[in-house]
Amino acid sequence: MNSRTEAKLECALYVVATPIGNLSDITQRALDTLSNVDVIAAEDTRVTRNLLAHFAIATRMIAVHEHNERNAAQGIVNLLQQGQSVALVTDAGTPAVSDPGAKVVSAVHAAGFRVVPIPGVSALVAALSASGEGEHGFSFCGFLPASNGERQRALEALKSTIHALVFYESPHRVVESVAAMVSVFGDTRELVICRELTKKFETIRRLPLSEAVAWLEADDNNRRGEFVLILSNPRTGAASGAKMAEDALLERTLAALCSELPLKQAVSLAVKLTGEKKNKVYDLALAIKTSADDSAD
Repeated sequence: MNSRTEAKLECALYVVATPIGNLSDITQRALDTLSNVDVIAAEDTRVTRNLLAHFAIATRMIAVHEHNERNAAQGIVNLLQQGQSVALVTDAGTPAVSDPGAKVVSAVHAAGFRVVPIPGVSALVAALSASGEGEHGFSFCGFLPASNGERQRALEALKSTIHALVFYESPHRVVESVAAMVSVFGDTRELVICRELTKKFETIRRLPLSEAVAWLEADDNNRRGEFVLILSNPRTGAASGAKMAEDALLERTLAALCSELPLKQAVSLAVKLTGEKKNKVYDLALAIKTSADDSAD
């Protein structure tokens, strides 16, 4: 596929989001931009070369990564001063969001040139949209510090935050980071673990924070890939925990009643005892009865 339109782009820095896994997630505007700028500034030219080759794009590239970003920023400003257009990309996702690019963007603003966002895939937004935690606000915390002490202090500073907390994490530190969350936030919250988003082995698992380390350690595959971790809103987590406790109590109560009484009578009594809706209790009773019958067989 070649999206080149031969349309001359104005002199500006184009901040272009690229896929985080599934190449089909790239936008047509991103393809047009990458095809028609004079230069692409890439975090890793080898990674971006694969993306460009897939879409038959041959734009010249330069490297802009965390080790050369300050010097590269001045080089990009020089290109803009020469009237050239530049696209900024990272290996995956949206530049300058816990990835290289912020220094480049700041330098371009300071030099008086236009910065144009080309929106698209973001691991942060993708995970948040699938977590159920996006309704009441969130705080994006990026990557936690690598050292245990600094990580602990960073989490302690977030303890009073009333929003859901969103973190990026790497596979080799995810267990340590989640264990630190447990030690700071206790067992009143839930954690949504998102790994390998948009890829073949994409996993989105919501579970009590207290059970998250065990889940990660239960299977080596659970610790592979790049992670987005979403710690529930403290009120949501508490409410969810209370709801799970209520549901567990209902199930135990109904199971006991069903073992001693006819189904209709057990449902009626459970509704009176718990105040739950009759339809919910009846459906649960049927499931319990079916499970008991299967076990008897």
